[in-house]
Amino acid sequence: MPGLVNALLIVAVVVVVIVRQFRARPVDTGRRWWLLPVILAVVALREPGILDAHHRTGSAVLLATEILVGLVMGAAWAWTTRVWTEPDGVVWTKSTKASAFVWFAGIAVRIGLFALGAVLGIHQDSAALMLGLAVLLLVRSGILVWRAQTLSSAPSTGGPTRAYGDDMARATRKEGV
Repeated sequence: MPGLVNALLIVAVVVVVIVRQFRARPVDTGRRWWLLPVILAVVALREPGILDAHHRTGSAVLLATEILVGLVMGAAWAWTTRVWTEPDGVVWTKSTKASAFVWFAGIAVRIGLFALGAVLGIHQDSAALMLGLAVLLLVRSGILVWRAQTLSSAPSTGGPTRAYGDDMARATRKEGV
């Protein structure tokens, strides 16, 4: 039963995160952006089946690869996210089409890792996926908060601040949080 609960938790977190990130929203650098990833990591690390007892080395390599994929995917998602400052000084963020590509590529890599583990006979628990998701969210949020703080602390030049994606058309409608 814990595997099913973990799987449902992972799906719920992914859906909420993806839906929220593809809407324009202000970045709040003062909130606890690290809290959800830490909770996910603690829940994942408390699971006894995070490593296969019969294939410790193989499952540890797959787990390390999952964490590495989370690091790379989190950084790629953060750097493909559009960040800009409005004239009132509020920093906004919105994921781009490139961010969606990062998600699809990350899911494809994870499916490949799961398939590799299945071929090798390594039992893979949902806790490894949850830990990878926690790393992804922690890295992405950390980079976005850093980018937002950099933009908000930049001296005002009287015009809009340059940001990733400025050559793209700006969404004129801001969606509520």
